[in-house]
Amino acid sequence: MQERPFDLLNKVLGKDVLVRLKSNVNIRGRITSFDAHMNIVMEDAVELDGGETKAKLGTILLRGGNIIFVSPA
Repeated sequence: MQERPFDLLNKVLGKDVLVRLKSNVNIRGRITSFDAHMNIVMEDAVELDGGETKAKLGTILLRGGNIIFVSPA
């Protein structure tokens, strides 16, 4: 059986992930919730630049339409 995108998001709920946005910004943090539009709420989020922390963002909401991919960190 093939997994659906929401099945994979459910697997990483509460875990650290790496998210790349359309603007080529990389964000690492813990997914705390998501909705049917793939809007994602993250806690302890940090913006990365070359793998190093560029900025601490804290709790953020990412709009699903801006997300390119979500990967386990």
